[in-house]
Amino acid sequence: MSQTGTILIVDDLLAVREVLSGLLTGQGYDMVFADNGPEALSKAKEIIPDLILLDVMMPDMDGFEVCRHLRTDELLAEVPIVMVTALDDHDSLLRGIEAGADDFLSKPFNHAELRARVGTIIRLNRYRRLLAARTKFDWVVEQTKDGYLVIDDQDTILYANPQARLYLGLPASGDDLSAATFLDLATQQYSLEPQIAWETWPVPCQPAVPSPRYLVQAETPTAQAFWLQVETLALPPGSGEGRVIHLSDVTLQVTLQRDIWEFQAMVAHKLRTPTTSIYSGLHLMEEEDTSAWNASTVKLFDIICRGAERLYHEVENILEYLQTPDLAGPGAGFKLAALQSLTHRLGRDLKLEPITVHIATELSETHLALHPQAVELVLWEIFENSRKFHPQESPKIEISVALAENKSVLLQIKDDGVHLSPEQLAQVWTPYYQADKYLTGEIDGMGLGLSKVALLLWNAGGTCRIFNRSDLGGVVLELILPLAGA
Repeated sequence: MSQTGTILIVDDLLAVREVLSGLLTGQGYDMVFADNGPEALSKAKEIIPDLILLDVMMPDMDGFEVCRHLRTDELLAEVPIVMVTALDDHDSLLRGIEAGADDFLSKPFNHAELRARVGTIIRLNRYRRLLAARTKFDWVVEQTKDGYLVIDDQDTILYANPQARLYLGLPASGDDLSAATFLDLATQQYSLEPQIAWETWPVPCQPAVPSPRYLVQAETPTAQAFWLQVETLALPPGSGEGRVIHLSDVTLQVTLQRDIWEFQAMVAHKLRTPTTSIYSGLHLMEEEDTSAWNASTVKLFDIICRGAERLYHEVENILEYLQTPDLAGPGAGFKLAALQSLTHRLGRDLKLEPITVHIATELSETHLALHPQAVELVLWEIFENSRKFHPQESPKIEISVALAENKSVLLQIKDDGVHLSPEQLAQVWTPYYQADKYLTGEIDGMGLGLSKVALLLWNAGGTCRIFNRSDLGGVVLELILPLAGA
């Protein structure tokens, strides 16, 4: 039988302790023994029992005095005490009650009565402890700055603490939560990012492909962007069906990360001048007459030039990435009619094959709620990644632009390169992640490209997702971009 409680048996007579032990053996109790008052107090503090069976008539310190000491101890004041006595006079019972006893047992023991009383008292004490713990837990959950919800298997909200109600726009109190599901309420007020992480909601993201879920409110002229991280926790066994949802405000962390980026930008800026000078100087030297150089010198110079060029581009890449959050504002907006010429220019600069662009007729005069420089940065990063991961570095890229829901535009970009693994698809939006199978570090760039795209779009109220093409090799990137004035 599994253990159901710990009992401290206190009696100066070994025979009585053995009798009580024999009567309670096999009931699932863990029994601890003491043969005097001081030992009983010491062991009680050590184990915090579920019940104390306390003999009244003991030398030096009797049961009444032990009981009074227990009731003055903060840790032991609530432990049930059953006084075991051969006394049946009214005065003795009254003294026991005044000392703090919960119940009495008379010697000789009635076996059935003893077991019944012990079992009932331990169960009631367990319920009392659970209720006290639940009360403390409820208080903590009500006061915490994080949001907590309980949802059932249909995503219906069963409970929401005050902070969760605030985050989701629910009434501040009362049982009328909402007929809407958690996901419905979230999508009414937030953008769900990254989309791939929400496709399996409410199942927690798999450890093999970790991808935090975020609820994001885009930056507006009157408010900064607001970020909530969403964690899904399974209820413990025996608690019924459903899940606990934890909402934590990570706006400060995102802001702090941005401050770190700005600090990094300042440091990187200090590197720009010397790296530019080295890069430019070496290129000027390449134009000089090198006919007098021996083969070793030429080879060494070539290695230095290539290294300087790579260093220069890496520093520029970092600087560009750190400036990304500043481009999230709408600025003057980007006119979609200019997409064709912008795409042509970027393709030429990257030495790509001609890029086809199809824009829905009704969108030709509309503006995206993004700074033109932001649109250019997004396309540059996507095109560069397409080239980098194409087997021949010459991808065929197709772009289509159509009207989407909620006054937004769907910009779809396809290439004919390689398929990505599930892990790569989940991690491409993560800063410094590179789809390098063997972690050689030899892939050009810093792994910042698509994370720049995601950071920029999320802060501006857009979203993005990536998946493998089904018709041939390559991937499809879908960007949902807000329209100006939406």
